[in-house]
Parts: sequence; structure tokens; C-alpha cells
Amino acid sequence: MFTVDRRFFLHLDWKLVGFILALLFLGITTIFSVTDQWTRGEVPLYLKQMVWALAGMVVFVALSAFDYHRLLKAAAYIYWTAIILLGVVLAIGKVGMGAQRWVQIGGLSLQPSELARLAVLLLLTRYLADRVPAGGFRFRELLIPGALAFIPAVMVLKQPDLGSALMILFLFGVMVLIAGIRPRSLISMVLATALILPFFWEFFWNSLHSYQRNRLVTFFDPEADPLGAGYHVMQSKIAIGAGGVVGQGFLQGSQSQLKFLPEGHTDFIFAVFAEQWGFLGVMVLLSLFAGLIWRGLDIARRSRDIEGTLLAAAIVCMLTFYVFVNLGMTLGLMPVVGVPLPLMSYGGTALVTNMAALGILSNVHLQRHISMYR
Repeated sequence: MFTVDRRFFLHLDWKLVGFILALLFLGITTIFSVTDQWTRGEVPLYLKQMVWALAGMVVFVALSAFDYHRLLKAAAYIYWTAIILLGVVLAIGKVGMGAQRWVQIGGLSLQPSELARLAVLLLLTRYLADRVPAGGFRFRELLIPGALAFIPAVMVLKQPDLGSALMILFLFGVMVLIAGIRPRSLISMVLATALILPFFWEFFWNSLHSYQRNRLVTFFDPEADPLGAGYHVMQSKIAIGAGGVVGQGFLQGSQSQLKFLPEGHTDFIFAVFAEQWGFLGVMVLLSLFAGLIWRGLDIARRSRDIEGTLLAAAIVCMLTFYVFVNLGMTLGLMPVVGVPLPLMSYGGTALVTNMAALGILSNVHLQRHISMYR
């Protein structure tokens, strides 16, 4: 049970809430601008995203008021639920755009890989926080938490979803560094990663369809196939450049409005935003993300215990990873691996999962001031 009283609203991090609401607003309006003419009797995508955003806010408030220590006690159950759902996806999952990443529950399509990253974050926090040795972890002490991250990462990679798999492994590395690791053990972990990486990559490569392989290959030279595998990146760079300093304006811009830019409401939403609002709009957007990250780092720094520090820092690193990879994709600086822009890109499971993570971050802040339980 949790209670929401006046102390909750008094000590809630309203700056964090403000950054979240601003990013949600920009995301929904950008989705509207690029999908409003797709309705044709169906529910518009921006309305669906509004529903998911409202659901996400409910989850945010609930987890803000729910002691993260109690949530950590259920981490193992959440983790194995995620593993089971990943297994269901591989067995009978819904296929879309060449990937088998979704499970159909009633009329909803859920993406268990999103739950998996949050589950790994919670379980690793509990495992590492309970066992932090003086002087840091030894390499052999990291084999079990490494396996806990590696298992879902491989299952996600099989879908295939390189972005989410790398996110899970990235979380493991970040959390180990935050918890503390001996220098010699860090070197051993880096060497072990270097040895495993070729097998990990081969497993992923063999899981891809031919067009997905071409997409990665053309990352190095997208102009070599401008109408094929390099098309997304080429159009994205054109849209960003067309925005100029002040942008083309809301509901304007040939790349987004004439549908030259594919996936403008999901992976390439940043390019749509940049075309409409230009350099100045992009600076505002990046400032909002920077503010969100800054608040998260401050919460991690001020946390009253190692669990809160690990949770908050890992959540911030997770969101930062997604922002950098998504922007890198749209600018042609990274391969297109299907990573959404947090709180902006269309997608219900990703949005609610990110809001859940931010709700946990908010509770870490609240636990410094009040006890939510009686």
C-alpha cells in the first residue's frame, strides 16, 4: 500500500515533472504533425499516444509514492516474468517490420524487451547493493550478475533488437562501475567482453534478415544505396538540414509532410522536429533532455543509500543512452538499430516503461524527505 498526502505534493520534484511534461507535449504534437492525415476511420496515432501518456503519468505517480525498497524485494519476480514473456515472444510473438518483438494481449501489442531492461535494472540493483565488498567487486563475483544481464540480452538479440540488447549490457557495465570494481577486475571484465563480443555479434548477424544487414553495412556509406538501405538516414539528414535556424514551421516541411522520411513518428521523430523547428527548436529540446538528466544525477548524488544511488544513476544512464543513440541514428553517426527517442517517439510500451523508471527516480528523491509508509 502507498499513500498520497500533502507531503507527497510538497516534496515531489516538480522540476523533474516539468521536464517530463514538456517532452511528452513536444512528442505528442510532433506525432500529430506527421500522422494526422493517416486516420481514415482509425484512431489517430497522436490520440493513442495521449492515452499512453496518461497511463504513463498514472504509473509515474504510483511509483513515485511506492517505496523503491519494497519494489526491489519483488525484483526477482519481475525479472523472471520478463524472461517468460521474452520466451513467449520468441515462440509465438507478433512479427512486424522483419522483427519478432511483440506479444499480443487482447487488443494490445506489448514489447517485453522494454520490461526486460527495467527488470534487469531492478534485479542488478538488489544483487549488487546487497554484496558490495570493501575495495570493490572481484571479477568472479560479477559472473552471476553478468549472467543475469546476459540471458535477457541474448533473448532480445534473437528477436532481433540490437539496441535493447546493448542497452541491457550497458546497464550492467554502468551499475558495476557505480557499485565499485577493483582495477584488475575491470581489466579482466573488459578483456572478457572483447572475447565474447565476436560471438555475440555473429549470433546477432545470423538473426538478421538481408535488408537489416544491408542497413548496418550502409551505415558506413549511406550514399552508396540512397534508394535502399541508406534511404532512411539520407532523408533524415536532409530533413534536419532543411530546418535551418528557425525551422519550416509546425505542419510544414517537405520531408515529413510529404512522407519522404519513413518512421517519422517513431525512430526518426527527432528529424521531423528539427525540420519543423530548426536549430533553435533543437536547442530547446536538448535543453529539456539535459535538464531531465541533470535532475536525475542530482537525485542519485543525494540519495540516502546505495540502492537509491544505483537505481537513480542507472535510470539516468539508460535514458541518456537512448537519447545519444537515437540522435546518432538520425544524424548518420550510428547505425539504425531501432532505438526510440525517450518520451517523444510513438510507442506505448516504451513510453510507460520510461515513465515507470522516472517514477522510481522520483521516489528515490522523495525517500530523502518523507516515509511513504505507515
